Amino acid sequence: MLYFSKPKIFLILACLFAGIIFSFPNLYNEESVNDLPDFFPKNQLNLGLDLQGGSHLLLEVEVEAIVKERLENLLSDMRLNLREARIGYSQIGVKDDYATVVIRDAAQLDAARDVLNELSMPINTNLFSGASTKELEVEDIGNGRFNIKLTEAALQNRVLKSVEQSIEIVRRRIDELGTTEPSIQRQGTSRILVQVPGLDDPERLKALLGQTAKMNFHLLDRNVSGYDAVAGARVPSGSKLVFSETSPAEPYVIRKRVMVSGERLVDASVGFDPQTGEPEVDFRFDSAGGRKFGDVTKANVGNPFAIVLDDKVISAPVIRSPILGGSGRITGSFSVETANDLAILLRAGALPAPLNILEERTVGPGLGADSVDAGTRASIIGFIAVMVFILISYAMFGLFANIALILNMVLIVGVLSLLQATLTLPGIAGIVLTIGMAVDANVLIF
Repeated sequence: MLYFSKPKIFLILACLFAGIIFSFPNLYNEESVNDLPDFFPKNQLNLGLDLQGGSHLLLEVEVEAIVKERLENLLSDMRLNLREARIGYSQIGVKDDYATVVIRDAAQLDAARDVLNELSMPINTNLFSGASTKELEVEDIGNGRFNIKLTEAALQNRVLKSVEQSIEIVRRRIDELGTTEPSIQRQGTSRILVQVPGLDDPERLKALLGQTAKMNFHLLDRNVSGYDAVAGARVPSGSKLVFSETSPAEPYVIRKRVMVSGERLVDASVGFDPQTGEPEVDFRFDSAGGRKFGDVTKANVGNPFAIVLDDKVISAPVIRSPILGGSGRITGSFSVETANDLAILLRAGALPAPLNILEERTVGPGLGADSVDAGTRASIIGFIAVMVFILISYAMFGLFANIALILNMVLIVGVLSLLQATLTLPGIAGIVLTIGMAVDANVLIF
């Protein structure tokens, strides 16, 4: 006769009781589960994309934008270093995937090459050995012209970092939507796979992920108006022509120099204009950004400035008085949803590079419900068929085996609910397979 010690019996019963308690909320819908007693857990199984419906997006980091941004930043360093070395140049700029500069004096070519090589930062190519390679390749193509481009190792390194950073920012943006268990994974070298179960507004998701959300504050150039620039007037070299995101678009000429960077933002939230009652976005800088914003607004009272998001002007107010508190508000033609989306973008931070949508697939809730019904029906039919077969074949011992199978199923659901795991269609197949394997074990035991 089998003998079990009291502690062992107590442990088995405690595990079974816990499994029943944790799996119990799955008998209720999402609205009713909150009516359970306080001591009951409220966790339910999360259904995957194939069971619940939702959105599937395959995104790709725009490598060209990564290269262009690095080369644009390189130009200012090239100008500064060549000026400090008293080396004259006649042309400097970015073409395709390289920066180019023409040195005036042939006697200064060697010195210019040394100056340009100093701009290259070492790239770590081996985590363990510490081996590194150059970031930039300087090529002398004759006639005083040098072309500078990123090495292959430097490009791969920047793409890798951009993808890793983008994954975190995408995760923060999606979390703000209140969805459960989004799947965000890297695919290949420059792609990101995003699956969001239960999302009923895929267009909003695309809008949130399709924006880089680089926001900066610029002063307006009062020497030329936006409409004059559109008509053909010359835009000063330190300024550029941009347009508002409204329809019809309104032109503005803004200073290229960033007054305050959006990287200094630490919070953004939806508010309402006390005078008009319309939605607005309230923002707050960190201490350094707040001081800089206060200094700039103090020195430019009466002048307009532009709030620019992804090269689109979203607001262009006039500075009425110094803004010294480190916070401000963005007003415009916002709805509550668009204001909330902008606040989400600002809180989550800017993407290091634009994300292009390569593949888009939406699984409707109806298709997901059909999958759930089909999977549940197949599992129940298979489960009952197995239990009937065991009961007929093994009589009383078959009854014991069936009870063990039911408790096995309860424990599986309880653990999945406790861990907030996501159940997919292959997961249901795995549970059915587990039951089939448990049949053999229980038959042998009993």
